[in-house]
Amino acid sequence: MASFPPSVNEKLIARSRPIGELLAPTSPFDKKCGRENWTVAFAPDGSYFAWSQGHRIVKLVPWTKCFNNFLLHGTKNVANSVNTRLSRENSDGGQKNKPCEHIIDCGDIVWSLAFGSSVPEKQSRCVNIEWHRFKFGQDQLLLATGLNNGRIKIWDVYTGKLLLNLMDHTEVVRDLTFAPDGSLILVSASRDKTLRVWDLKDDGNMMKVLRGHQNWVYGCAFSPDSSILCSVGASKAVFLWDMDKYSMIRKLEGHHNDVVACEFSPDGALLATASYDTRVYVWDPHIGVILMEFGHLFPAPTPIFAGGANDRWVRSLSFSYDGLHIASLADDKMVRFWSIEEDYPVQVAPLNNGLCCAFSTDGSVLAAGTHDGSVYFWATPKHVSSLQHLCRMVIRRVMPTSQVRNLPVPSKVVEFLSYLT
Repeated sequence: MASFPPSVNEKLIARSRPIGELLAPTSPFDKKCGRENWTVAFAPDGSYFAWSQGHRIVKLVPWTKCFNNFLLHGTKNVANSVNTRLSRENSDGGQKNKPCEHIIDCGDIVWSLAFGSSVPEKQSRCVNIEWHRFKFGQDQLLLATGLNNGRIKIWDVYTGKLLLNLMDHTEVVRDLTFAPDGSLILVSASRDKTLRVWDLKDDGNMMKVLRGHQNWVYGCAFSPDSSILCSVGASKAVFLWDMDKYSMIRKLEGHHNDVVACEFSPDGALLATASYDTRVYVWDPHIGVILMEFGHLFPAPTPIFAGGANDRWVRSLSFSYDGLHIASLADDKMVRFWSIEEDYPVQVAPLNNGLCCAFSTDGSVLAAGTHDGSVYFWATPKHVSSLQHLCRMVIRRVMPTSQVRNLPVPSKVVEFLSYLT
């Protein structure tokens, strides 16, 4: 069994350049279980980076300062060199105009993180409420943490203050995602087989429970226009939801094992899903077909082998800001950078015991978390997007596949706009 197709010379694939690493503090009495870094996240404006260090702890660092430290002092950085520690309840700290490092004690093992920012013009969907406990301004930046006990805690990133404690899930909150439109609509995915929709502008009111998964829900992601939600889970499940009607649009079928991660492209025309079946699929979410397949094991495993333990489980993926690159992290101790224009990785990087990954807001850096609570960073493939691709992204942000097919243009142009070429 090989990690690359026979037609590809592994030695010719470029190695990604390490940028830096944030090593979690350890002590002789630390338990190995509970140290896992299940999630990493960049703030939408690129101001902060957050990750779960293990043992209930979330670390928040100003990303620009952290990145500059890597450039000035080399790659190594121990993550406990902080100037502020926040208690799990009502901590107070830094100022909005001077981002500070924070450690947040969440009170239980942290499985998921998500940043959310508010837009004042986007009102709460609950129109009958005239009084709200919180008034969110334009410069508001929140961090949601999903915990082992089923709770979700909402923190003010600038002050470290605990704002809300959402309690309704009965199992681990495995993933969190905010609507990109600034409405502060939060969706949580849980092992209790449900997705729950929360309105933070309505003081965290739970608006809806989305049911349909027959087993654990591993992940969820909004489309860029916030109209569609993708959820993935055990038993090969990939579901698409209409977030205006809170109804299921379709189920995508093709994976042969649990599906553990999903993410839309920046224009919303593509959806990437990662599975324990050793594959990353790229779908057209509007019509439910697979456009691309990125394999991590060759020859490609049979459905029976892919459905079991195969040493190539894909743990995580992330879609780059340029809409051309996808990063995936698998159990073969390797991070791969894919181009949607190629069927093999354009860059790779070594990583032991990786669990999660995320591109920075500008797409220039990939962060990956590991079993021991540490984070590693690499420079991403440098690529100048063509004018044709930039125009395609502009069109696809506002036009679904069905409308593209009806455009009065040559078939080759329709194929290009549909990501078929």
